[in-house]
Amino acid sequence: MQHQTRPAPTREALTRTVHPKGLDLDFEILAADTIIGPAIERGSWEDHESALFRAHLRPGARVLDLGANIGWFSTLAVLAGAQVEAFEPVPHIADVCARNLERANARGPGRARLHRVAASSAPGKAWIALGSGNCGDNRVLDAGKDRPADMGSGERVEIELGTVDARAPGRYDIIKIDTQGSEWLALRGMSDSLAMSPSVALLLEFWPYALRGAKPEELLQYLAREGFVLGKATAAPYPMPPERILKQALARDPVRGGLDLYGVRGRPFHVLGTSARLKGMWRCWRED
Repeated sequence: MQHQTRPAPTREALTRTVHPKGLDLDFEILAADTIIGPAIERGSWEDHESALFRAHLRPGARVLDLGANIGWFSTLAVLAGAQVEAFEPVPHIADVCARNLERANARGPGRARLHRVAASSAPGKAWIALGSGNCGDNRVLDAGKDRPADMGSGERVEIELGTVDARAPGRYDIIKIDTQGSEWLALRGMSDSLAMSPSVALLLEFWPYALRGAKPEELLQYLAREGFVLGKATAAPYPMPPERILKQALARDPVRGGLDLYGVRGRPFHVLGTSARLKGMWRCWRED
């Protein structure tokens, strides 16, 4: 049997509280998680992405966090004084995220609001396949589609879909989209908000294997037309044309591969200092 439907688990069976150095705040993680939780317990999550994210944070900044999971990036933003709209559709993960954001909101000085929906191109309902072990790998299923073969056997739950433009419209300073293949559909549901955000930083998972609704090159070309300068989210990013990004992404293992991208529009690309900029120039010359 490929999947079964179940209610959200109870808190006692799910979580434990840690105090990561990267937050200096009690933070709840999923006890069964083998990826995100252990990294946060060791001190942080996605170091390169977090550094780029933090470099663009300012008091009063407006932040959009799509695929918030248990709320790491949203919490960083709240503690920096930002106003956050966080989207997380998986019920039991959203419960954990809500409690983490309550702690962050109490510490401040920013504020986060949680939307228990998956950002998409239109409102509705869908099934989402839950990751086994990796509690960050939860993938919305297209109508009539079964659980992806690479995920193995596991569970699914029904979730609500919504658009950013309807749920949390307006201008944004920082947008993070990590939705395990639903990035294109999320972007299509926030065209008005993007139009109102001429100066914005972007962090986006680019995973051709799992991408829904468009070809990989369509997503990259769309962002280029929208005026984004893109590169890989690394310790030393450098600007890359869409063709180079696609070539590197397709050269990786299709299932385990994919790239975390960093982009800006209407603001400086290099924000990590002179050393990172020089290293990025060297990497630009050395890499394919």
